[in-house]
Amino acid sequence: MEKMKKRVYSGIQPTGVFTLGNFVGAVRGWPKLQEEYDCIYSVADQHAITVRQNPADLRRQSREMVALLLASGIDPQKSIVFVQSHVPAHAQLSWVLGCFCPFGDLTRMHQFKEKSAKHPEDINGGLLTYPILMAADILLYGTDYVPVGVDQKQHVELTRDIAQRFNGVYGDVFTIPDAMIPKVGAKVMSLQEPAKKMSKSDSNENAVVRVLDEPDAILRKFKRAVTDSEGSVRAAEDKPGVTNLMSIYSVCTGKTFEEIEAAFAGQGYGVFKQAVAESVIDTLRPFQQEYKRLLADKAYLDGVMADGAARAAALAARLLTKVYKKVGFLQL
Repeated sequence: MEKMKKRVYSGIQPTGVFTLGNFVGAVRGWPKLQEEYDCIYSVADQHAITVRQNPADLRRQSREMVALLLASGIDPQKSIVFVQSHVPAHAQLSWVLGCFCPFGDLTRMHQFKEKSAKHPEDINGGLLTYPILMAADILLYGTDYVPVGVDQKQHVELTRDIAQRFNGVYGDVFTIPDAMIPKVGAKVMSLQEPAKKMSKSDSNENAVVRVLDEPDAILRKFKRAVTDSEGSVRAAEDKPGVTNLMSIYSVCTGKTFEEIEAAFAGQGYGVFKQAVAESVIDTLRPFQQEYKRLLADKAYLDGVMADGAARAAALAARLLTKVYKKVGFLQL
């Protein structure tokens, strides 16, 4: 008998476009992930509204995020792709789990403290209870692994605590998930501040390459990338800008640092920056073409979302019914 695959759940907010760093660090690995695991991808639109959103933009971005996921190589026949708000069980389970989560645990969350300090004028209840909704997202599907960055690991730990607390009272209802921290590949740094990681929230557009940037914009950003006054293409701790460009070129071409140093010896930074930009443009081209094709096919995207929501809802309903019975809600 074939062994059941372990399940992976990943929620991606629809605000902001993937950066080159996201693409090489995570997005390119998703198709391979679905060969090994039973994958569920949710466009987390409910999480997005802890910050005030323009409704028309949020709807558009949610559709675009579905297209981005599919363009990355996620197959909706192999994986479930859906929009979070299309499956009401997420919000329904969130309320129950909130009753099993001490208030103090929520106020200790790093992201709550950071965002509260950053936006003191808008410390809303959603910002505080965001990790409970995240716990519901994960636990609804009997998730084994949650791919997260180190900054989100605390939320998975809270999910585990809530699940263990519930199971301690009612028996083995929830699967206890583990954080899946991606193996650190080439870390892509800011083109303007190479000591900092490239971030989609960076206010300096020249610092960030986004996966949907036009070729001329990519070329312009790389031409403006911070290097140094030495003029030689080599990797070194005291040459973070050049080392970052070499890392990007290596990821896009498969060439080693030694091969890159040899290829650009004595040529200066202008020629090298042009080559890096062209390698990124070539790497992103098939992804961009597939994204545009998908986005133009509204009927297909709607079909994927409807099918994904139905499949996710069927899985979620089984678990939610079990939870409702356990806590004593009257069943009709």
